[in-house]
Amino acid sequence: MDYNKTNNLFGWITFLISTIVYVLTLEPTASYWDCGEFIAAAYKMQIVHQPGAPLFLMLQNIFSNLAFGNKEALAYWMNFGSAVSSGLTILFLFWTITALARKVLWKNGTELTQGNLIQIIGAGLVGALAYAFSDTFWFSAVESEVYAMSSLCTAIVFWAILKWEAHAGEPRADKWLLFIAYIMGLSIGVHLLNLLTIPALALVVYFKRTKQATNGGIFKALLIGIVIVAFVLWGIIQYLIKFAAYFDLFFVNSLGFGFGFGVVFFTLLIIGGLTYGIFYSIKQLKPRLNLILLAICFIIFGYGSFAMILVRAKADTSLNNSDPDNAFSFLSYLNREQYGEEPLVKGPYFTSKPIDRSEGGSTYIKGEEKYENIGRKYNYIYDRETVFPRIYSSDAGRGHPQFYRSWLNMGENEQPTFGNNLNFFFTYQIGHMYARYFFWNFVGRQNDQKGDGSFTEGNWITGIKPIDQARLGGQEVLPESLKTDPSNNKYYGLPLILGIIGALWHFKRHQKDAGIVGLLFFFTGLAIVLYLNQTPMQPRERDYAYAGSFYAFAIWIGLGVIGLADFFQKKTNQKNAGIIATVIGLLVAPVLMAKEGWNDHDRSTKYVARDLAKNYLESCAPNAILFTYGDNDTYPLWYVQEVENFRPDVRIVNLSLLSADWYVRQMKEKVNEAEGLPITMTDSQFKQGTRDGMSYMDRGFKTPVELGSVLDVLLSDNPNDQVEYQDGSRSNYLFTKKFQLTVNKEDVVGNNVVPAKWKDNIVDTMVWDYNKDYVSKAELAIFDILVHNDWKRPIYFATTVPNSNYLGLDNYLINEGFAMRLMPIRLDKPSEEEMSMGESVNTEALYENTMNKFAWGNLADARYLDPESYGMLSLIINNFSTLSQSLIEEGKPEEAQKVLSRCLEVIPERIYSLREARVLYFLNRQLYQAGSIEKANELVERNGKYVSDLLKYYISISKTKPNLEMQNIQMGTQVIYSSAELAKEYKQEKQAKALEDSLNEIEKLFGGSQ
Repeated sequence: MDYNKTNNLFGWITFLISTIVYVLTLEPTASYWDCGEFIAAAYKMQIVHQPGAPLFLMLQNIFSNLAFGNKEALAYWMNFGSAVSSGLTILFLFWTITALARKVLWKNGTELTQGNLIQIIGAGLVGALAYAFSDTFWFSAVESEVYAMSSLCTAIVFWAILKWEAHAGEPRADKWLLFIAYIMGLSIGVHLLNLLTIPALALVVYFKRTKQATNGGIFKALLIGIVIVAFVLWGIIQYLIKFAAYFDLFFVNSLGFGFGFGVVFFTLLIIGGLTYGIFYSIKQLKPRLNLILLAICFIIFGYGSFAMILVRAKADTSLNNSDPDNAFSFLSYLNREQYGEEPLVKGPYFTSKPIDRSEGGSTYIKGEEKYENIGRKYNYIYDRETVFPRIYSSDAGRGHPQFYRSWLNMGENEQPTFGNNLNFFFTYQIGHMYARYFFWNFVGRQNDQKGDGSFTEGNWITGIKPIDQARLGGQEVLPESLKTDPSNNKYYGLPLILGIIGALWHFKRHQKDAGIVGLLFFFTGLAIVLYLNQTPMQPRERDYAYAGSFYAFAIWIGLGVIGLADFFQKKTNQKNAGIIATVIGLLVAPVLMAKEGWNDHDRSTKYVARDLAKNYLESCAPNAILFTYGDNDTYPLWYVQEVENFRPDVRIVNLSLLSADWYVRQMKEKVNEAEGLPITMTDSQFKQGTRDGMSYMDRGFKTPVELGSVLDVLLSDNPNDQVEYQDGSRSNYLFTKKFQLTVNKEDVVGNNVVPAKWKDNIVDTMVWDYNKDYVSKAELAIFDILVHNDWKRPIYFATTVPNSNYLGLDNYLINEGFAMRLMPIRLDKPSEEEMSMGESVNTEALYENTMNKFAWGNLADARYLDPESYGMLSLIINNFSTLSQSLIEEGKPEEAQKVLSRCLEVIPERIYSLREARVLYFLNRQLYQAGSIEKANELVERNGKYVSDLLKYYISISKTKPNLEMQNIQMGTQVIYSSAELAKEYKQEKQAKALEDSLNEIEKLFGGSQ
């Protein structure tokens, strides 16, 4: 019986099964979050956000060639690259599980029995396919993100260390260790997560090379593994570049050489030093030193993929995040300085106040001829600090202090203690932000809504009613919307139980290997929790960060088959026991997980991110400037412009990046078919360290000041226009919030800024109150654009931009679709509650865009919509609602009916949230107003039932749990009440009575729960 052939055959079978599944459920185009940026960057070899992923981009570029020039297919084939990477991950996981199982069941010098072979292969099949169909891994397998390829690197190195272990006594076996070092180096160009496998690999080496393992030896091996991680993470990744940067600083600033000469000199020193060391180790017969030096060389070779970033940054690509074209900007890029740092060892509480600051190192930027020192970095010293800080964020804008108090049941003025700190660490950072994700994958998932601690969103479930009732409540009255939710996955905890059986069996039968897997589980799970030190209310779920931990647990799920077989061997022979255990393992893990997970991982019919990105751009007039804000209203737009060449005339300006000097510089340059922005500031006026943030100091101006004059003062180097601080430094400041901008009507009319019907509404002067207490580079750049654009280019704000970023210009923003156009006209705006933009809607443009230009991503018929996609439904419905209301007010009911009918065609019948239900109420009103009574009745009944079921669910939960849904109960009650009144207004008595009965029932239930 040829074990190797059988093992290889079934390994490739798992690869085919998983890859076929991923291809069948693959997203056909770009998806949300980073995928649009990665696809756009991979296509043209550009620079993504810090700290970069150059190897991933280069490999994805290779997959893009499978599109054979079809630009609309490029995204699919890059997603296909993730599917193949994920399939290969499953292949190596299979071989890893079988290698671990073989060490226990097939001892050297003994014959492999058929029963043992069945158990080994069965373990591999169950464990590998369980991970293949786990929620987190499957999600990343069908989109162009780094985590699929990162998981592949993890799988390869762990498999490779077992190959080394199996051949360690043979000549040249250490080639496997060098192979691992090279993969480690390469993985840096994908994601840093792979480095966390090193401590587990160190234990494998220790156990193999020592005759008698001791606790002291294990501790030393573990410590060496951690030191190696630190050496690679800081010594190679950061300090190699840091030393190169400071060598360059010395050669350029002190010796007068050109930029980059010091880097070349330092590189030659490193090459020379390593070469000498290798020859020395050979000559002096020092094999361990030779292995260490060769491993460092291979890591650096792999790390060399980052040269792509320097090369492409020099080329000034369209997407050139951070512009890392010199040693110091590259160092900043690798250090992720754009995102700041979280305190790990010592830091403040969220109530702490800064009382002093300590000086850090100097900051250098590239000047015209030399590097310039723009000042020192400073670290704040606080009145109250603690070791191991976990509740440290005082960011009130993101609601962090309020969340800490709510989560920890703290009073409004109560000071946090170290006990609160540990409580948050265990209950939130471990319990909510790790254990919850772990249970999603192996126990069950309530839904895919982002969970911030409520009983109704993003929790783990078992599918066993008594357990879920005890934890979450409300199980007796689950709404139909939750029962039919594709992401409501019930595993009944069976994969978890099988994994626990496997872990117990492993520790009993081979404690060393079990400890290694356990170490991998810890370092790719809880160790990341310790390091990330996450703040609450993350913008999205972070389960992808812990995929390596779920990978390790999947090994034990596989070994659980052998644990079951051991039990069945008491009743039957070894072969039958293996078959029974394998079948049971397949049914309770991969088969069950695939069945439950298929419908919420099948993205093969969804085009939402791409199509809505096109809608943002189609909302804009030719050669427009479009201000966006976040990842999901920017990255998909970059994709459709850079890859599909869609509306390349529109200049996308991300407001979150506009505070960076490199981004402002890039905005001044032409990109694709879009000219640079009309920014007149010189680079020296907004370089890093200059005008980073200017405070508001009221100088008592009662009348508005021309924006051009405000800009002149903010850019002035005259000491009279600056304020001096206690430390002697000076800064410009904002002296008034009352702005005006004189309007040249001829420019406005000549550039077709305003529709003909509003020419009489053009104002001579735009007057508004600025809405912030500071001016950053972003606001400064916008001021410059407003002053010097002269209405030559249309200016838009995406509808997803927060109101605070309108700079107070709200009254001059006119809705034209997914973006609002700046127009110098005076119009009265009705209240937002009326859901009518009145004359503040450019009805003609909005109608043309909505009915003839916009695409809707197959929203109505897609088999699955992810949270980001269905989260856009409120915006989409509001777009139609705004347009139909405007048409009704203009006396065009027939056009309004067409718009409303089109809306009902493009949105899914399923209602996803109370927020959507609230917007549907206004749509209902317009259906009645337009005379579409039958459609209105159907919608009001469907919406009413959805809200009513949801409220009964919330009220049921409040009987046994804290009522965290009061705001939603109030909103839902208002929707039902308003819908009933609406039905009565239009003489629809049947619908009105049903809604009133529902409302009475809810009020009765709610009263009984108090």
